[in-house]
Amino acid sequence: MNTPDHQETFPEARPEAPAAQASAAEADLTPLHQLAAAHGVGTSFLGWGDIRQTVADDTLVKVLAALGVEAGTDELIQAALRDAELAPWRRMLPPTVVVSEGEAATVPVHVPHGSPARLRIEREDGEVSDAEQQDVWVPPADVDGHLVGRATFAVPADLPLGYHTLIAESGDHSAQAALIVVPARLETAAPLHERRGWGLAAQLYSVRSKRSWGIGDFADLADLAAISGSRGADYVLVNPLHAAEPVPPLQASPYSPSSRRFFNPLYIRVEAIPEFAYLKPRKRAKVDQLLDSISRLNGDARRLDRNASYAAKLEALAQVFKVPLSPARQAALDAFRREAGQGLADFALWSAIREDTPAGDSFWRKPKSAIGSERAEARRTELADRIGFHTWLQWICDEQLEGAQHAAKRSGMRLGVVHDLAVGVDHSSADAWTLRNVLTPGVSVGAPPDMYNQQGQDWGQPPWHPERLADAGYRPFRDMLGTVLRHAGGIRVDHVLGLFRLWWVPAGNSPADGAYVRYDHHALIGVLALEAHRAGAVVIGEDLGLFEPWVQDYLASRGILGTSILWFENDADAPLPPEKYRVEALASVNTHDLPPTAGYLAGDHVALRSQLGLLERSEADERLDHNATMAKMLDLLEDRGLLPGGAAASEEATIEALHVLLAQAPSVLLGVALVDAVGERRVQNQPGTTEALYPNWQIPLAGPDGKPVLLDDLPENPRFNRLLAAVESSLRKPRAT
Repeated sequence: MNTPDHQETFPEARPEAPAAQASAAEADLTPLHQLAAAHGVGTSFLGWGDIRQTVADDTLVKVLAALGVEAGTDELIQAALRDAELAPWRRMLPPTVVVSEGEAATVPVHVPHGSPARLRIEREDGEVSDAEQQDVWVPPADVDGHLVGRATFAVPADLPLGYHTLIAESGDHSAQAALIVVPARLETAAPLHERRGWGLAAQLYSVRSKRSWGIGDFADLADLAAISGSRGADYVLVNPLHAAEPVPPLQASPYSPSSRRFFNPLYIRVEAIPEFAYLKPRKRAKVDQLLDSISRLNGDARRLDRNASYAAKLEALAQVFKVPLSPARQAALDAFRREAGQGLADFALWSAIREDTPAGDSFWRKPKSAIGSERAEARRTELADRIGFHTWLQWICDEQLEGAQHAAKRSGMRLGVVHDLAVGVDHSSADAWTLRNVLTPGVSVGAPPDMYNQQGQDWGQPPWHPERLADAGYRPFRDMLGTVLRHAGGIRVDHVLGLFRLWWVPAGNSPADGAYVRYDHHALIGVLALEAHRAGAVVIGEDLGLFEPWVQDYLASRGILGTSILWFENDADAPLPPEKYRVEALASVNTHDLPPTAGYLAGDHVALRSQLGLLERSEADERLDHNATMAKMLDLLEDRGLLPGGAAASEEATIEALHVLLAQAPSVLLGVALVDAVGERRVQNQPGTTEALYPNWQIPLAGPDGKPVLLDDLPENPRFNRLLAAVESSLRKPRAT
């Protein structure tokens, strides 16, 4: 996503129950603003240019309605305020309790006043123990005409990491809730403090080889990891590999997927499937014909054709799917299906139905066809073969991702493949259907206006419902993370600030007319850290933009690396000296929402944004600012002896000097964009545009001459080798202290 230039004030304390969030200062707020605060909805924010913006009342009413809170009249607001105050008392247990390892914590248990209470803890390994009740007096509350008391129990500080269960009992009443013990600090990045690392960042679909089916795939990922790993790289960071539509046409953006838990079969290398070798001659000839018909696309440097590639690949995969599995292979598929559980079964059901049921069909919106309904379950029987096919595709994706990670580690990489986690999914996606109970209809995630997107952004994605996600024990969130991290050395969390708050845009509103909604960041980041700990993976948060400094401090305290982009790191009106960069961060020259460095140096983005009508001032003014920024950066390079020719130096020399400068930062990870290593100029994504204006996410990898750059060419590509060698050499030089 883009880099927001706005901020909201967050409470430094961990979120409490909604009613407890109201402070003394909030007593002077209007009832509507009090209600918004009680449900974590921001009523104002510090926007672009450090100007305090107030959220319109109409927007607050719409956002509250999306949360399930009616606030259209004064009477409804007063009733909702009372409900917010009583909500914790109406529950026997909190929805989920998240504690840090070694932390002393307590759990409230609500029972009829005067009734005895008992709380047991069932650990993840099945062991059960009683929690000790504390001598804490809390006055009872009148809840709907009944007195309700609160008993307080201690959570043992020596509980192991993991997902446990709280079981409360009082007379005939009982309740259960999730108890999640998370790492106080994720330590997977600790080795990087001893020896810093660097790696390549690539949009995998754009990185093709002579063997590709027109789109970069998992086998190409393995080769890219092997090539860069042999040159000293510790990781390769790729775009989100999330699942898209099951059949063409495909959504081009990897950041607007169908499911964040499952993977896109577009990236499967057909010939790498073991059963491919057992195709009958006639079927093998058919697959060869399909490949021949599509491989010509590998030589097209203008635009990728996902739909043609996927159509051919699906036809070939259907042939391979019919090959009987050996007993060992069948056992492996069965084990994968069991481990993935109901989530995979539901995703495969959606995929099978979606083949012939368009996204706009009323089937997806009707309650009678919701997941788990009689109508949906009937389709599970009717479409058993197609469900089996889509289940098999996910198994093949899993196997080939495992192979790519093994190839990365064999090449000497310490991390290997680092996945990218998108902010959300499309409104018509598999997740939107199968996880409807924990998502929020009627609103979309986006961003308010900023200097790069001056009209705001609407990403067209339903956000998590904060309360329903907690009610589910964060299970959908942790299942997603567990799958993505299954064969990974790291994960980049796009817009990690979304684990603190998200900009909600109600349906029918402009992107600028939204509001921030807060999330329980302690819980979300805790689950993220727990899943990364179990996978042995590093977590990188894309934390760009302006916000309260404590947010970055908090992420660092939890062992989550931040993100530093050269062009966004400034000290007043001058480039920030690299020595002042954060240690616990991934530092890179650019990001996928900016042109490759060759294009950025030339100001290509200014001309493009002007051409597309995305500027709020003249192109001349924008270019003056850009040229001034470039001049200051070139002066810094020249002052440090990294670019003797200054402005007269070649484009390649300037790009190399920028990376050498970045290597002087103390950041534990350094990123090198593959597009910079080969001299590409075109931006992969121009935020704020549609395909009608710009071919976002459809740009093949090409060199400065405009000709395609294939993986097969990289080992002998002089420019690629020079930049990677310069980075490796610079990073290994002793830094001045």
